[in-house]
Amino acid sequence: MAVECFNKTWDYLDMKQRTRDEDQAMLNMAHSSRYHWSFVGRAPNFAISDWQISRVYSALDQPELAIHFAQTSVETCQKNNLSGLLGSSFEGMARAYAVAKEYGLAREFIDKARQQLRGPTVDEEDLKTYSDQINETERMIPQ
Repeated sequence: MAVECFNKTWDYLDMKQRTRDEDQAMLNMAHSSRYHWSFVGRAPNFAISDWQISRVYSALDQPELAIHFAQTSVETCQKNNLSGLLGSSFEGMARAYAVAKEYGLAREFIDKARQQLRGPTVDEEDLKTYSDQINETERMIPQ
């Protein structure tokens, strides 16, 4: 159920436009995924789920909650030595701050995310995915 809800959340996030009902379903799916992971998951699942929830709140233009869940993701990564996921969590912080129009902080977290990707714990497939996410988030920050 956790995986199914996670994947369904991505289906909504990938939509060019969503209705209000679809926004609500996306939010419910993201939280449902995290809820189910709380029973069967481990720290990486928690970090990824909180990052996804942050991304959903960013998509819904709710920066305060986006920052909260991105911070939780970062803290889970740091507490559990999840250096391979930390770059993605930093990207979540950057996105949340970009939505909050706190562009200086957004840029700081873009830099942290890129630096984290230089570590040896990120495989090639994840490196491409994380780099694409970082680039997408960076485009949200005015020059």
